[in-house]
Amino acid sequence: MKTVQEIFQLMESNFKDDCSLVVSPNKEELISVSPLKVNHIAEFLSQNEDLLFDSLVLLSGTDDANGKKVNDEDGSFHYEGGTLSVYYHLVSIKFRHKLTLKTTVPAGEPNVESVTSVWKAADWHEREAFDMLGIKFLNHPNLIRILMPYDWEDSYPLRKDYKNPEFYKGMKVN
Repeated sequence: MKTVQEIFQLMESNFKDDCSLVVSPNKEELISVSPLKVNHIAEFLSQNEDLLFDSLVLLSGTDDANGKKVNDEDGSFHYEGGTLSVYYHLVSIKFRHKLTLKTTVPAGEPNVESVTSVWKAADWHEREAFDMLGIKFLNHPNLIRILMPYDWEDSYPLRKDYKNPEFYKGMKVN
């Protein structure tokens, strides 16, 4: 079983400019990766004979709520700028090592390469992050809404500045 530092050393030789070792506020070590290279990094992690990360356990998106908070005339607010992040929780069943990858994108241009070609389990996870946060997974085979109605146009429900609409198709929502 390899440590996160050992895994990072293997990654760094191939992706020096596209990854960095990070310690989260809760002291968890994770590897931050480039959003437009995450698919290549995922392929490396799954195929490297010393790693064999064969399982994507969880993919989750978050609104980092780090943009400038701007008050609106109606008393609500919205963020300008800020970032969205995607976390990938990986496991190697053979070697029993675990790893968390993180990629961060600007909220105004949330483009991340899809990892569905590496781990099929990413399919619905990526669709959920798209539907709830607006993260666009490039080269996803079927990036359509999964939880909200297909014609939903009122922003993304898990963004921190989301405002629940009063009506949807003539029906009162609140």
